[in-house]
Formats: sequence, structure tokens, C-alpha cells
Amino acid sequence: MGGTTQKPRLRELWENELSAQLAKQFSIASKMAIPRIDFIAVNVGLGVAVQEPKFVETAVAEVGSITGQRPVVRRARKAIANFKLREGMPIGVSVTLRRTRMYEFLDRLVNIALPRVRDFRGLDPRAFDGHGNYTMGIREQVIFPEIDLDKVEKVTGLGVTIVTSTDDDERSLALLAGLGVPFRSQEGV
Repeated sequence: MGGTTQKPRLRELWENELSAQLAKQFSIASKMAIPRIDFIAVNVGLGVAVQEPKFVETAVAEVGSITGQRPVVRRARKAIANFKLREGMPIGVSVTLRRTRMYEFLDRLVNIALPRVRDFRGLDPRAFDGHGNYTMGIREQVIFPEIDLDKVEKVTGLGVTIVTSTDDDERSLALLAGLGVPFRSQEGV
């Protein structure tokens, strides 16, 4: 592998400024205890795929273009007759992003995609899971510029989970806010 690769903007921000700020803010002595993002998981549920099997290929292509990584097709573990679902049928696609792709996806999400959401007023700062991880739902995949609006057959939503190295929601909130994630103000919540 030749050539030089440039570090993503958000990774440089974390390494050069944010890690020192977080260590000072929370009185962290060990460099390894400073909060950081471990990985980002992107999931799309395909309930429609039971009636339309070709929709799985479309979802794989769309999630792949959004994340820059080929997603894994998730299959049903057991049959549910009421949903016309048989064991082994595709029910979703998921991607786990790490390192460079993770920072590049977060940068695009925060600076390009979220501002394109209709009536966007910021993310809910209470959506942490109690273990320092943040999950958000995006109702339309068309907010990403990688998606060609003319080729979209069905608007689908996706779930984005940001997994951090800390178990403290307050530290995770400070980390994500420092990386530019737009949270709503606490007063109006």
C-alpha cells in the first residue's frame, strides 16, 4: 500500500484538542480513560422485503453508498407466521464502521446530512442508553447526498448508533458535542 493518507478532520480534532479538553474537564489522569468513539453501527430494517425480495439489493446498494462499506444482510432467526416471515428470510442490513470510515461518516452525517433534515432543531441529548452510547433514528435515507433521488424506489429509515469507550452519558455527551454533533439545548427539552 503506497501513498499518503490524510487523517479525517474529526480524528485530528479529537487527537489535537478535544482529548486534552476532556481530560481536563473530567480530571482524567490516564490517557486510555479519555472518552473516544469505538465504532458506529448503521442498521436498516427491511420489513418490506418479505413481499418484495428485490428491495434487499436496493437497500444494500444505498447503505453501501452512504457508509462507503458493503453492509451485511441480516436474516430472520425464526419463523413468525403472523408477519409471513420464514426462518432465513432477509429482514435488514447493517454496517459497523471503525477507524477512518467511522470518522468520515460522522463528519458527513453532522455537517451535510443532518442540516438537510426538514425542521431540524438538534438531536435529543437524552437519547443516551445509560452506558455512554448514543442512538438516533433517521427517517429518510434521502438526506444523504450519496443517494440519487431519481433512483429511490422507497423511502426507508435507518438507525445510527455511536458506541463510545466510556460508560458515562455525561462524558459521551461532552465528546460528541465537542466533535460537532448538534444537540438541542437542555432547557427546551
